[in-house]
Amino acid sequence: MIAAHESFDGTFPYAPHFSTAPGFPMHYVDEGDGPVLLCLHGELTWGYLFRDLVRRLAPTHRVVVPDHMGFGKSATPADRTYRLQDHVDNLEALVLDLGLRDVTLVLHDFGGPVGMGLAARHPELIARVASLNGPTPFGQPGLGDALAANAAESPWFRWIARAHADGTLDAVLGELGYTILSILKLNGFQNNALITDTWLTAYGSAFPTRAEAAGALGWAKGFAVGAHAFETPTVEARTALAALPALALWGAADRTLGARHFLPLFTEAFPRGRAVELPGVGHYSPEDAPDTVAAVLEQFLATTPTRG
Repeated sequence: MIAAHESFDGTFPYAPHFSTAPGFPMHYVDEGDGPVLLCLHGELTWGYLFRDLVRRLAPTHRVVVPDHMGFGKSATPADRTYRLQDHVDNLEALVLDLGLRDVTLVLHDFGGPVGMGLAARHPELIARVASLNGPTPFGQPGLGDALAANAAESPWFRWIARAHADGTLDAVLGELGYTILSILKLNGFQNNALITDTWLTAYGSAFPTRAEAAGALGWAKGFAVGAHAFETPTVEARTALAALPALALWGAADRTLGARHFLPLFTEAFPRGRAVELPGVGHYSPEDAPDTVAAVLEQFLATTPTRG
C-alpha cells in the first residue's frame, strides 16, 4: 500500500480520503464541486492513472477516484477475495457511504465491469457513462462469446491461462514491484515518453511485496479459474441505462481488450452512445493520449445532460 500522503514528486498532489464502509480502508480522491465523475481504474493501475483528468475536470466537476481493494493507497486485506463481485460490493459501499448521486461513470479496464455492476444494482444513481478502454458488460446476449474471442487473441489473457496452468502466475505477479513496466507493455502501454523514475515508482510501489500484489493476482487468477461473476441487470435497469448519454473512447492499439469485441457490446448497451477509436493509442488510453482523452471527454460532459 502506498503511503497516504505520497505525491510522487508532486505528480499526484491530491489530498487522501478513506472510507471504512467496504470493511477495509478504501482510499479515494475527492476533488472539486459540481456533477460527480466517478473514475474507476483497472488491472495494474490505481488512481494515478486519472491524475491528469482530475486536474483538468475538478474546476467544473466533483471528481471521485477510488483505489480498488489491493491497489494504490487502499488496503490489501489478507482475509478477502479479489473477485469482480467483491470489487462491486466495495464500490457500492463507498458510493452509498459518500451519498453520491447523478454519477457519471468513467471506466477503464476492469473498472468497466465494476462500474457496470454498480449500475446494475443502482441504475437510479447513474447519469452518464464514459468508457476509456473499459468494457461495459450489461447482460448482452453475446457477452460470453466476446470475452472468449478476446481472450483467445489477447497476449495478456493467453499468458494468464498459460502461467496458471504451469504454476508460475503467483510468482510472476508477486514481483510486480520490479516487473510492472514489462506487464504494462504486455497489456499495450504505448507512450514511452511518459516513462520516468517517478512514473515507474508510482506504479511499481503499489506492489512492494507478494502479499500486497494480491489485488492484481486475484483479478488475473479470477479469469483463469472462472471466479468472476458479472452482475445481471434487470430489464428495467437495461432500459434505464440504454437511455443515458454514453461515450466510448477506445485506443485502437489495445492489445488486451480489442475494440472489435467490446465496442459492439457498448453500442448494444448504449444505443444512443458515441464510440470513438483512437489510432495508435494503446490499452492505457489516459496515459497514452491524455490531451485527446481529456478534450473528447470534456466535450461529452459539456454537451450532455445529467439528471440533476
